Amino acid sequence: MSKIFKAFRHLALTAHALAAIIFVSGCSLIPSYERPASPVAAQWPASAQPGQAGLQTNPLPGWQDYFTDATLRQLITTALANNRDLRVATLNIEQARAQLGIRRADQFPTLNAAVTGSRTPTSAGGINSAYAAGLTVTAYELDFFGRVASLKEQALAQYLATSEAAQTAQISLIATVAQGWLALLADEELLAVSRQTLASRTDSLKLVELKVQHGAASDFELRSAQTLLESTRVTLAQQQRQRALDENALVLLLGQPLDEASRAQLRRDKAIPLRLAELPAGLPSELLARRPDIRQAEQLLIASNANIGAARAAFFPRISLTVGAGSASSALSGLFKDGSWGWTLAPQLVLPIFDAGRNQANLDVARTGREIAVAQYEKAIQNAFREVADALASRATLAQQVQASQALLEAETARNQLTQLRLDHGVANQLEWLDARRSLFAAQQALVQTRLAYQQNQIALFKTLGGGAVAPQP
Repeated sequence: MSKIFKAFRHLALTAHALAAIIFVSGCSLIPSYERPASPVAAQWPASAQPGQAGLQTNPLPGWQDYFTDATLRQLITTALANNRDLRVATLNIEQARAQLGIRRADQFPTLNAAVTGSRTPTSAGGINSAYAAGLTVTAYELDFFGRVASLKEQALAQYLATSEAAQTAQISLIATVAQGWLALLADEELLAVSRQTLASRTDSLKLVELKVQHGAASDFELRSAQTLLESTRVTLAQQQRQRALDENALVLLLGQPLDEASRAQLRRDKAIPLRLAELPAGLPSELLARRPDIRQAEQLLIASNANIGAARAAFFPRISLTVGAGSASSALSGLFKDGSWGWTLAPQLVLPIFDAGRNQANLDVARTGREIAVAQYEKAIQNAFREVADALASRATLAQQVQASQALLEAETARNQLTQLRLDHGVANQLEWLDARRSLFAAQQALVQTRLAYQQNQIALFKTLGGGAVAPQP
């Protein structure tokens, strides 16, 4: 057994020596990385600046603080736990992490225990026997020019990019669930308005039919009332279909059906509007730190930069080493006896001389890949800049539109009441009354839809500013 320990010790000393050589002699051919300049303006467009309050640099709240409604927070929690797209994004992190582990392992020797034996007949009719047992390190590459290290750096950047992609998926999922829940609440409110209007117009049609029977109304007024009633039924059917589609979309995001608490809130007579805080937009440069999709694009750029180092190293000699230590004997019983111990050292140097331009082509591919990654990084910044600018520009105008829609509804409600009084006293005709009812119904729907657009815009701004990220859980 002492012989085995000596062989282990000798091989360990050899491995330490190799590691020291690599540490001292290793170099990197990766180009020095410099972050490209931001291809957007330093300030938001004038149309996207709602005032100085919106340009403060306060940190964004977390999604648990931004969405205060208990039902909505429960839905988001459910989606984060059960959404299959997010699950795939999280598993991609694990896959990239394992790939990084493979690249890291390539930097170290692989130690194996090997036992071999052979019996070969000779021309004289005898048998040649050979047996060997020991520890081996096979074709370990001495990374003098940083090829393996460059591949490890590339794998590390790709792993970090995958992690940022999962962050992007989380933010998108949170915003989409919130917008889907708001759409479902708006659908219920529209259905309630349509059902109330349908009941009112049904009663009005009965009244007009009674007037026609007594000669107090014409057939034209009767057909107008029927048209108004049937148009309401068409609108109600369309809204029922849209409500079913919106629920199906939300269920897909959640990964499971709506719970009873959510359905109970939907069954309320009037939806409770969500109150969302005003968000500080900050400066465009802050998006570089807030938005995970921009950080993902930068990590992919770093990976492309590291790939150039690996392509450059292919022009230099590649040195590999095979080391073995153990016992060899012509008889199986002779293994591990005195005089059978030994070791082998077989270095190999491969110098590329002629490869028909393959290495140069690989280097050109790597350099072009970096230029593509630069363009994609700049495009990610430009897309983020536009998304935030659009959300900021829409925020002020939608707020004004909500106020105008509210005022319009109040005016149409008063007009409808006055028209009803005038009709009862014979001052207004049936057509004026029908027109007032039609305008009131349109104003009620417009207010619900405009309020939905305003709240969804606030959520979109929260998303585009990079809010809502949580740590990915494998």
